[in-house]
Formats: sequence, C-alpha cells, structure tokens
Amino acid sequence: MFLVNAWEWLVETVSEWSMFSITVRLLLAMVVGLVIGIDREMKRRVAGIKTHILVCVGAAMVMITSQYMLNTFGTGDPARLGAQVISGVGFLGVGTIIVTGRNQVRGLTTAASIWTCACLGLAAGIGFLEGVTIALIFIVFTLKVLGKLDKVVQKRSKEIDFYIEFENNEGLTKFSEKMKEDGNHVVRIQIGKCEGEEEYPNALVNVRVKDRDRLEVFFAEIRHLSYVRFVEEL
Repeated sequence: MFLVNAWEWLVETVSEWSMFSITVRLLLAMVVGLVIGIDREMKRRVAGIKTHILVCVGAAMVMITSQYMLNTFGTGDPARLGAQVISGVGFLGVGTIIVTGRNQVRGLTTAASIWTCACLGLAAGIGFLEGVTIALIFIVFTLKVLGKLDKVVQKRSKEIDFYIEFENNEGLTKFSEKMKEDGNHVVRIQIGKCEGEEEYPNALVNVRVKDRDRLEVFFAEIRHLSYVRFVEEL
C-alpha cells in the first residue's frame, strides 16, 4: 500500500511545474539513458552510456524548455519542438550505422536505441512518468531477453549468409553448380569485385542448407575448393 501511495504521489508531483519536478524529470531521463547505454556499452558499440544519457537528457530538456516558454510567455508548442528532436536525432543514429568492406550492415540496433532514447527523453521531459517506466521495461526486455531469442532463431534457421571470394569468374559458376549438386539451394547471391593489386570476384550469398547441423563441415568443404580464396559466415 505504501509503494502504491508513493508512486501516485510521485506521478502527481512530476506532472506539476516545480523545481523538484524538473529535477526528477531530468534524473529520470538520465536513468533511461544509463540503462539503455549500458547494454550498448557491454557490446562494445560506438554509442554507449555517455551518448545515450546526453541524448535522453537533451530531449527531456527540450520538452521542459517548451513547457517553460508556454508557462512564462504564453507561447510555445511542446509538440513542435519535440517533433524536431525526433527527426533531428535520426542524423545522430545514421552516424552509428556502418557498412563494412564485406557489405555487412552494423549499428542498426544502436541507431534504433538512440532514437528510442530520445523519444523516452521527451516523455520524461513532459512528466509522463508512467509511460517512460513501462516503455523502459519493454526496451530492457527486448534488448536482454529477445536479443537471446534472436540468436536462437538464427541458429535454427536453415538459411545462412556468408561472404566468399573466388580466384576467377569461372569459380563463381563452379560454386553455384556445387551447391546444386550437394542439395543446397542458393536463395540470393550478390556479386561484386575486389579491387587492389589484382581484381577477383566476390559475392554475398544466402543459401538454404540441406543440413544445419553440418554447418562446420559445409564451410570446411568450401574453404578447400581450389577456386575459393576466402569464405566467412556473416
């Protein structure tokens, strides 16, 4: 009963306009940024604790400033400034997305977490304590629990993605024929070219393998093909 009463008092107090309310809102935004940033930091991502805290507290401050302008000067639209934050933070998120030399896309989850962090910061800045708390629980559940489920699903999938480099163009044809002979189905193949002292073809391949349990043997056989220079699972 005490916890329920304390929660109701906190929600009511945060929704008011006072120094205590502003402090709690900014503190809540900092906690949100810290919790989400810890997950990214533990995975050694570019945007970690400091980045997420700054984004979340900054977004919260935008909403607080909007409310201040409305209360003090009778002008200002909190929704307008908030919308600018949501669209503007996208540029920061794009900076965390990189495409590696093998055309692998990295940083999508981090970009999404930065954008989500800004949204929660806006909610914290306007005093929407209940929404921030519930959303934060869902976000932590997604990053920690569903992240593991994602890996389990990937391990059970018979479709695999890998990067492969060939000695010559003929090797690409031989590889496609071998996949068909072994009962593996090439779902998608994106052909490219490695440039340097010598040029040779490469490809991003999606294959539906016949037996997922023999994956190590599958890659070992490919590595030993005379026309294959390099292969790596993505």
